Amino acid sequence: MPRPKGNRPDRADLVDAAVLEAYGLAHDQGWLADRALERVLRRERKLWASERRAAAEAVYGIVRWQGQLDWLLGGRPTLTLRYAAWLSRFAGAAPADAARRLGLSPSALAPLADAEARLAAVTDPMERFALEASLPRWIAERFVAERGMADARALAAAMNARAPLTVRANLLVGDREALRARLRAEGVGAEPTPHSPWGLVLDGHQNAFSLPSFREGAFEIQDEGSQLIAFACQARPGWTVVDACAGAGGKALALAMEMRNKGTLHALDTDAGRLADARKRARRAHVHNLRFRTIGAGEEAVGQLADLAGKVDLVLVDAPCSGLGTLRRKPDARWRLEPSDPEEFAGLQRALVARFAGLVRPGGRLVYATCSIGRTENADVADFAEREVGLTPAPLAPLLGEDRARALGVAGGRLELYPHVHGTDGFFMAAFEKRK
Repeated sequence: MPRPKGNRPDRADLVDAAVLEAYGLAHDQGWLADRALERVLRRERKLWASERRAAAEAVYGIVRWQGQLDWLLGGRPTLTLRYAAWLSRFAGAAPADAARRLGLSPSALAPLADAEARLAAVTDPMERFALEASLPRWIAERFVAERGMADARALAAAMNARAPLTVRANLLVGDREALRARLRAEGVGAEPTPHSPWGLVLDGHQNAFSLPSFREGAFEIQDEGSQLIAFACQARPGWTVVDACAGAGGKALALAMEMRNKGTLHALDTDAGRLADARKRARRAHVHNLRFRTIGAGEEAVGQLADLAGKVDLVLVDAPCSGLGTLRRKPDARWRLEPSDPEEFAGLQRALVARFAGLVRPGGRLVYATCSIGRTENADVADFAEREVGLTPAPLAPLLGEDRARALGVAGGRLELYPHVHGTDGFFMAAFEKRK
């Protein structure tokens, strides 16, 4: 619902009610934060667009910073106290105002008064970093082990910033400049992404899903890093292509667009519900060459895909992963993940690469990708694909373009993307060819 004329301030009582309900679903009932917000905001249709944005920013902010806030407040604070603390420490509200707004005594926020001094007094450097970045210690330790302390701090700072609203122009409808002009006519500012030739960063002042251009399939919401993985696949019209872990179809739609609806693109997944979502998105995106297939999660998938064995020009294995690269967009993931998760996902990833490599024709290409960061789920799995599966690394620069590859820091057949370096979510990709 748009804001009424007159530039009236947001109605704090309505925002607060939405925030506490959505955050309660996430914290107390285990809902994903984005699903909890979606449920609450879908029902509260009378909220203005600015109020919906304020509620979303608050929920994600509280989730993001709850580790630090809990340490500062001590014990297990109530959801209301945690919200008041976030308003005071990270949203610019005076402590007394934040407390009174939520029916609390101003003294409840007294522990925040010397927050910086208390954080600085923590003598263990790793513990201090984990608290300052509001990360579980094991994630802080992995970041430091992989990147060093200085770069880990920069990475964590980027992970704790709000992610940009990035979209991919659907070239089946019109090019990027045509989309930019249309968005301007719809009252939305947009700037080209620096690396993806398809992307625009929106100013974020409107609900993108409500725009006529979105409903008519002119764009998809997709992080620039995800766009780059699809771009580097270089799917071509007339090819047979497999998106082996298609999920809700984000990259599959980009591959279909590159194929200009010519050839056959098989979208595979073990979750029929997610493929149903992808089917709906494909209709809106004017995609006609997608074929959906639900497959088993184990070796039974080999038999289910026997008709494609050795015949596919391109296979994308966008593998299930820990999602450590997406913490800025999914801040609650940091509190859901376990220290053993990266290693457990790596075992699944190796199995998927070995399984789907059998679909690639001699001379064909396999692209392995994750939205995680760190060696365990990325370089180590790529090494496995080369050493144990027998795939040959393929250089990425010809696929991405030499200038783009240089700007992104491509090394051979592998690309690592980081929010503090590239402005994208954290991604990894490696390209391989199957020997003839």
